[in-house]
Amino acid sequence: MRARGFTLVEVMVALAIVAVALPALLTALSRQMDDTAYMRDKSVAQMVAANKLAEMRLVIGSTRTLQAGSSNGVDTMVDRDWYWWVQTQPTPVDKFFRIEISVALDEESQDRPLYELTAFMNSDLAVDEEGLLGFGDDDSSTEEPPAEPQDPNNPG
Repeated sequence: MRARGFTLVEVMVALAIVAVALPALLTALSRQMDDTAYMRDKSVAQMVAANKLAEMRLVIGSTRTLQAGSSNGVDTMVDRDWYWWVQTQPTPVDKFFRIEISVALDEESQDRPLYELTAFMNSDLAVDEEGLLGFGDDDSSTEEPPAEPQDPNNPG
């Protein structure tokens, strides 16, 4: 009667397969964790840029002025400091500006930010009585009501 079990060669082949597969699996897992951390940081950087743009809209709405120039600063979100830079440039359209907001994890990363947001804004942006943002020169009280659509089968 033969004993049942694995031979030494079978055990050695199984260990060789595990020895090759395990480091590849650990490398893939490590890369996945790094990618997840990068996406988390990028998402938070996007929120920082969106908050800065919303803040600018509120300031423009209250002061009714927007000028070309640049500014920078630091905001804290999720217990980390986020460095931001704002470039405001005029466009060929009067009172219309291009705003570029860059966000990075450290001050030296201005040339390679984690997230960049580009927006266009009218310097006449104002807040109406309902708290909604709109254009300052818009006077909706003098507008004509929209014309009713005509039936193409009945022209009269």
